[in-house]
Amino acid sequence: MDATRQPDQRRGDGGGDRYGVLLYYKYAEVSDAAALAAFYEEHCRSLALVGRVRVGPDGVNATLGGRMTALEKHIVEMSSNTLFEGTDFKLASCEDPVDERVARECGFTSLSVRVVKELVTLCSNPTSAPPEISSAGRHLSAAEFHSVLQNVAGTSLDAVASAEKNEVVVVDARNVYETRIGKFNVPNVETLDPEIRQYSDLPPWIDEHTEKLRGKSILMYCTGGIRCEMASAYIRSKGEGFENVFQLYGGIQRYLEQFPDGGYFEGKNFVFDHRISVGSLKENILGTCLICGSSYDDYSSRCRCSHCRMLVLVCPTCQDSTKEYVCELCQKNGKEPCQISRRQDCEIQTGLSEPSGFEKPSIRNHKETSEVPWSNDSEQLKKLRILCLHGFRQNASNFKGRTSALAKKLKHIAELVFIDAPHELSFVYQPIQSHCSDKPSPPSATPKWKFAWLIAPNSRCNTEQDWKAADAPFDPLQYQQQTEGFEESYAYLENAISEMGCLDGILGFSQGAAMGALFCREQQKKCGAPKFRFGMFCSGYPAPVGSFDGEPIKLPSLHCFGNGEGHDRQIANRASTELAGLFQQDCCSVIEHDMGHIIPTRSPYIDQIKDFLSRFI
Repeated sequence: MDATRQPDQRRGDGGGDRYGVLLYYKYAEVSDAAALAAFYEEHCRSLALVGRVRVGPDGVNATLGGRMTALEKHIVEMSSNTLFEGTDFKLASCEDPVDERVARECGFTSLSVRVVKELVTLCSNPTSAPPEISSAGRHLSAAEFHSVLQNVAGTSLDAVASAEKNEVVVVDARNVYETRIGKFNVPNVETLDPEIRQYSDLPPWIDEHTEKLRGKSILMYCTGGIRCEMASAYIRSKGEGFENVFQLYGGIQRYLEQFPDGGYFEGKNFVFDHRISVGSLKENILGTCLICGSSYDDYSSRCRCSHCRMLVLVCPTCQDSTKEYVCELCQKNGKEPCQISRRQDCEIQTGLSEPSGFEKPSIRNHKETSEVPWSNDSEQLKKLRILCLHGFRQNASNFKGRTSALAKKLKHIAELVFIDAPHELSFVYQPIQSHCSDKPSPPSATPKWKFAWLIAPNSRCNTEQDWKAADAPFDPLQYQQQTEGFEESYAYLENAISEMGCLDGILGFSQGAAMGALFCREQQKKCGAPKFRFGMFCSGYPAPVGSFDGEPIKLPSLHCFGNGEGHDRQIANRASTELAGLFQQDCCSVIEHDMGHIIPTRSPYIDQIKDFLSRFI
């Protein structure tokens, strides 16, 4: 195929300097993923492209936005690489992003290129080997897929299935928030909607429904095709009775291009970019408002379930009447809307009693920036309450002072609550030779207790309140050795939060950000989702404690850190970027600044922080 002609062949309607979106993936062995990622970083930035690129040892997955001419140049460049031979580049022109909030949440305001262990995580259990991608189901073009559905009772089934014309069943490999607004609907054909929150929930569903699939011709589909690759391989790995698995090549996107009237697809195709969804000429509405049940399929308001943080459909009228939503899956599990307590239910007690048992260590100290802002007529809480976790060798009072400018800038929308970490640290200082003495002298000031969330093995606290000279110069990579103390800190925070009352979000700085991410991960493991509505992680890093199991943390998150090597001399940019990558990407925002190891409070950074918080007011 002539690579120079490929863009013209794959262009959607329109072109030139219109805005466009490009989706493609390629399963292939990548010998040097880091080098390929570095190429993507340089090449995409040179073309002013935004979006997401994931490079792994098993291939590449990309969703990019930019001018059509730039996207076409990108296709030509990648097509010249034999690695991408046979790749289906799905390019469509569209309107420019108009809602910056939606574009940012979808990752379409910047470029994110990251090396990953695998392109898609089918099994959240790290001990479970993924199925061989070479065993994936056979590709059916949009025309072939349509033909099977159209003639399911006729002789044309032989073209794609076994001679005995097995019964056909259609399986949707997408998440429930996608299937709400669009799906295939074929008379006399059984279509199975797994109703899952995330892709890694699909294998358990398949395991539970093997009898519905055994001995049948299974037709799978998803948005663009990549999820069906691994899912179809998983079904076929079950052996006899599961051989006839087929997948819609190019996904719903290619089907709607082939059948612009929608064909057998009803509603809209949910997409993971600023467009949110793409419909057919039918323009029928399949979705309904979670609250009132009226026809509605617009996710642009980005309403989410209060428990699991999954997107939900809420019409404008119902958005005005309530701010707490419970998705259909949480409702099945008996969850109810989160109630915002009145003042008497969440006042902070001045004298916290020390609980018994290891599970609930005593809370040493916590501080708030102001009184809880209740109105005189006992209305609901007016400001967001944010729990703030300080960095290594700090304390609540010190961190409160360092963030006083931030608290002042956010005083109308947020209230910051500070707490000491549970692990006491020795009083150490870096010896400085005095001009008057050969012996370095300790600081003259009375030492104040400093704390940590995570500590290094065999570290011991000097219980005497006196200065001690440091054994070695400051090591900016010391955090990599701080692998102990998480269990105590987790139980300590759980107890603190239960006694502090209602909290909306969590903010962590440096080691506090690492601990905040670990805490949210552990809550997700134990409760299904973090209990906070959002998280803010400043100059953070992935703590070398436990494993994130390949499952993203399902929490709207803001990550704020230095924009390159040297701008933060303590936490490298790549470490903070890696931490951001552990969170659910469709609700992950990143602010990169040039101000070092701090939380910036000048424009435009403070405006971006306010914009993030405004989503939760």
